[in-house]
Amino acid sequence: MRDYASIDELICLANLENLNSVFINYGLTQAERLERLNKIAISQIKILSENNIKYLNYK
Repeated sequence: MRDYASIDELICLANLENLNSVFINYGLTQAERLERLNKIAISQIKILSENNIKYLNYK
């Protein structure tokens, strides 16, 4: 799957992997981690997409 992911998706995935390990250390359950990571992923993809649109419009 990573072979077909965009740069934004790969950045988001790397961030989520790191956050997941932090959440595991905090003792969160799998359900709690999934809920938090899903919200974070949606937020990060929106932010990265908006930044790309602004960058493309800047040129």
